[in-house]
Amino acid sequence: MLKDLFRKPKYVTVHADTVKKDIPEGLLQKCPVCGEILFIKDLDKTMKACTKCGYHFRMGAWERINSVVDEGSFVELNAGLESGNPLEFTDYPEKIAEAQKTSRSKEAIITGEATISGIKVVIGVMDPFFIMGSMGSVVGEKVTRAIERAIEKRLPLVIFTASGGARMQEGIISLMQMAKTCGALARFHEAGLLYISVLTDPTTGGVSASFASRADIILAEPAALIGFAGPRVIEQAMKQKLPEGFQTAEFLLEHGFVDLVVPRTQIRETLAKLLDLHTTGGTDNV
Repeated sequence: MLKDLFRKPKYVTVHADTVKKDIPEGLLQKCPVCGEILFIKDLDKTMKACTKCGYHFRMGAWERINSVVDEGSFVELNAGLESGNPLEFTDYPEKIAEAQKTSRSKEAIITGEATISGIKVVIGVMDPFFIMGSMGSVVGEKVTRAIERAIEKRLPLVIFTASGGARMQEGIISLMQMAKTCGALARFHEAGLLYISVLTDPTTGGVSASFASRADIILAEPAALIGFAGPRVIEQAMKQKLPEGFQTAEFLLEHGFVDLVVPRTQIRETLAKLLDLHTTGGTDNV
C-alpha cells in the first residue's frame, strides 16, 4: 500500500564499519559516578569537577599548584631529587622514568615557596599520577625539607596529599619516611607554626598515617577516599560489613577526623581565609 512507503521502520541496523569516527581522542571524558559525557575543556574550567554531579577527577601536582597559589609566585624547592633503586627492584628505574614523563615531575611530590592571596607559605603537593603518589625515600625527604624550611623562615605549611601508600619497591626505606616526617612535624609544632593539610583522593597507607593526619587543620575534598588499609582488606580482617560510605571524606568529617570538607573550587578561598586568621596576613608574615 502507498502508506507503507512512508512508514518509519521500528529498527535501523547500522554496521560498525560504516560509522565515521570524527570525534578526536582526548576530547571527551565520562564521569564514573553519573555517567555524564564531558568535554575536557569544560572540566578545565571547573577544576576537573563534573558539571552534573560534582565528582572530583584527580588532578596532577602542577595543575593543583597553578589553581591554588598566586600567579607567578611559586618557587620550587629540591627539584632535582630523584629516587635510586636501593633494593635493585626489577623495572623500577623504568617505572620512575615513565612516571616522570607523564607527570612532568621528578617525584610524587612537588614542594616550594609561594603566596596564597599574598600570604607566604611553604607548600607541598602530591601527584596521584606518579606511581599513585606512593611515598618513597625522596617523598619523605622532600616533605621533611619543606617542614624544615617552614621552621627556618617561620612560614605556614600547606600540604596536599594524594597517595596509595608506601612505595613497595623501596621496602623498609619507604616505611621509615613515616617516622622521619612525623619527627620533623614535631619540631614544627614546637615552633608554634601553622600546618594545614588538604586530603584528596586517595589519601591512604603510610601517608595517611603520618604527615597527612598530623596537621592543625585538616581539610578534605568531597568523596575523597581516606584511610590506612582499603575497605576490602578491613572487611576481611574484621569479618564484618563496614558502614555505608566508610573512609569517605564525609564519613570522616562526621566522626571528627576531618575539620572541613571543601569543594575544589573553594579550596583557594578557604586556605586564604584560614591563613589570614592564623598569621599577620599580607606579604609581611615572615
